This record gives sequence, C-alpha cells and structure tokens, in this order.
Amino acid sequence: MSAAGGVLVLVGTPIGNLGDLSPRAVDALRSADVIACEDTRRAGRLLERAGVRRPGLLVVNDHTEAAQVKEVLARLARGERVAVTTDAGMPGISDPGERLVRAALAAGFEVEVVPGPSALVAGLVVSGLPTGRFVFEGFLPRKGGARAERLAALAGEQRTIVLFEAPHRLARTLADLAAAFGDDRPVALARELTKLHEEVWRGPLGEAARRAGEVEPRGEYVVVVQGAPAGAGPTDDEILEALGQEVASGRSTKDAVAAVARRLGAGKRRVYELATRDG
Repeated sequence: MSAAGGVLVLVGTPIGNLGDLSPRAVDALRSADVIACEDTRRAGRLLERAGVRRPGLLVVNDHTEAAQVKEVLARLARGERVAVTTDAGMPGISDPGERLVRAALAAGFEVEVVPGPSALVAGLVVSGLPTGRFVFEGFLPRKGGARAERLAALAGEQRTIVLFEAPHRLARTLADLAAAFGDDRPVALARELTKLHEEVWRGPLGEAARRAGEVEPRGEYVVVVQGAPAGAGPTDDEILEALGQEVASGRSTKDAVAAVARRLGAGKRRVYELATRDG
C-alpha cells in the first residue's frame, strides 16, 4: 500500500455480453471515487446496468491518456481509488491504461487488477489453433515500410499469432497475411465474440482473403494465425540465391518473385521484401 493510500484499479469489462461483468468488477466500480473511461456514455450505460451509482468520470482514451496522467496522479495522492475501464475488455491491451499504470507505479502508488473478459484470450482459445505458445500483435501498422517489415518478421514466427482488425481493413490484412505467410496457413476469424451474432470461421488464409473480398465484413475481428512449422520454409539466403538465378535467366523482379515464392513455398511478401532490399 502506498503511503497516501491511493490505488489504481484496472477493471475488466464485457467485450459484448453484459452478463460477463463479474461481481468483483461491480464491487470495484462501486467503491471507486472516480472512473477513468474511454467514453462517458458507454461507461454510464454499463454502470446503470450494474446498478452502480455513477461517480465522477474522467475521459481517458487514445487522445487524452497522456494529458490525464497528472490528474490521475493528483487523485491518487489524495488517497482516492481510481478505477480504469475501457469500452470493452482489459485496460492496457490495445486500449488505454498502459501509461497510467507506468505513471502510478513510478510515483509509488499501488496498482490492482480485477480480471475480466478479453477478446485476445477468447479468440485464441476458440480458434482451435495451438494455445501453448502465442504472440499478440494487436493492430498491424496500417501502411508503408513498417507494415511490410512486421509482416516479413512474422512470416517465420513459430508461435500462434493473434491480431486485432477493424472490419473495413480486414480484407486487405488477410490478403497481406496470405502474401507473406502463404495461402495454405491455417487461420481463424472470430467476430462479435460473446454477442448475439458471434461467429468463428476457420480455414486457410488464401480462402479467408477471398471470402473477405467478396462479402463486406461486419464487427470487430480477432485474427488467429497458426505459426510457421519448425524448420519449415527456405532461409533468406536460399531465397536470395533463387532470386538471383531467376533474374539472371532474364525474368523481371515481379516475375522472379512470383516464381521463387511458388517454387520454394515462401510468402510473396517475404520474397518481395528480400528482392527489393537487396536491389
């Protein structure tokens, strides 16, 4: 316990079904002096459903979190209990909260957690893919070299990969994943988890990309991709050697990339990155 007695409490809230709000979470919200939330309207509805008298609310979202750190620390210094919630799921997981935790700990205040629903975990365990070892990538960079580099780095990742994606970007992300990992890599697409229209689709990446391009996706997605087989796939040196052979035979870079990806079973994005990186 900190000398001043102030406590920052991270409270997991439902990702869809309000019935998943735990009794302990209700107690934590009820005992808070103030609640740091992403949206006051959504937080207000949650509190009303839980039968909790509405305390003071601080807006802490992607745009305001850094600015609100001082206010939260001041309240903790006065001995207040500050609950942190997001619109859905666990604070700090692709949502605000991480900065508040770091700042509170650095200032010597106690940080507690009330575990709750998490789209990350829910999507992983329902995917049917290996859960013993996994990596969470959140949202991929949206464009440019940062996105290409991340995809190329993940192509050889042997642990199960979990991503979040918005519906309007799903088709492009699946196409990029298929290009980087290969069409046959297994994937699970989980949408509207815990809600009335919950759906989980399982199949190869290539088919997933085609389906997403034909039908307008709806709802937020958890994308779970099986890791690369241990020891499978060509090394960078093998790809570069094959590229050199194709170019020497007169092929253009584009045709060489396609030929090498097909012959070696490597993702086109990975082959392209190597081809352009080395000129």
